[in-house]
Amino acid sequence: MNWLIVSALAMTVTAVIHSVAGEKRLIGPALAARTGIFANAQSRAVLRGAWHLTSLFMLLTAAVMLWPRTDDQLKALVASAWLAIGLYSLLTTRGRHVGWPTLTLAGLAGLLGSVM
Repeated sequence: MNWLIVSALAMTVTAVIHSVAGEKRLIGPALAARTGIFANAQSRAVLRGAWHLTSLFMLLTAAVMLWPRTDDQLKALVASAWLAIGLYSLLTTRGRHVGWPTLTLAGLAGLLGSVM
């Protein structure tokens, strides 16, 4: 099994879920309230942009895992970050955060692929 492909797919799935579900269930409703800091149009735009920029960076890390000349140490570093974020999400939300399984899978698969 090509673990780097598994890792990149998990990263891509995470990015899509983050962008689509996050917009629908978290960002959209929060910004629609238009209270507190979200009463300011610029604040709303910055938050929405930062949210989706995070998803874009997830896709970029998926590309790093598949890019032919990417050093294995860099792949291991990226995978370690994903694994740490996944485990942190699992522990701090007691498993209630929807993203922890794919975050963790992306990290574990990436580490396996970078050392094998």
